[in-house]
Amino acid sequence: VQLQASGGGLVQAGGSLRLSCVASGRTFSRYGMGWFRQAPGKEREFAAAIPWSGGSGVYADFVKGRFTISRDNAKNTVYLQMNSLQPEDTAVYYCAARQYGSVWSQSAYDYWGQGTLVTVSS
Repeated sequence: VQLQASGGGLVQAGGSLRLSCVASGRTFSRYGMGWFRQAPGKEREFAAAIPWSGGSGVYADFVKGRFTISRDNAKNTVYLQMNSLQPEDTAVYYCAARQYGSVWSQSAYDYWGQGTLVTVSS
């Protein structure tokens, strides 16, 4: 699976962005998808995940109802809608695909996109 993330950019605090991740290669619908982020000087951390079938997502505590993950298997795309963005959300956001293992664990993800930078100004 090849993953291509996009949609990052510069936004003011309180604003919104929608990230997209398009998959190609193996059957996208067989994979659970996740979004992770890495802030400057920090380790990469889990943000959100969605199972292969869609439906309810799983979120990190810091999301606090601000982010929504969704997917469109017909378009081989997973999205991360981010609202009420704050400067601490500034990070490179990565999408990733997994078939097995914990949604929270980076090691469970077999394929990774290149990342898209989100910068939130105060």
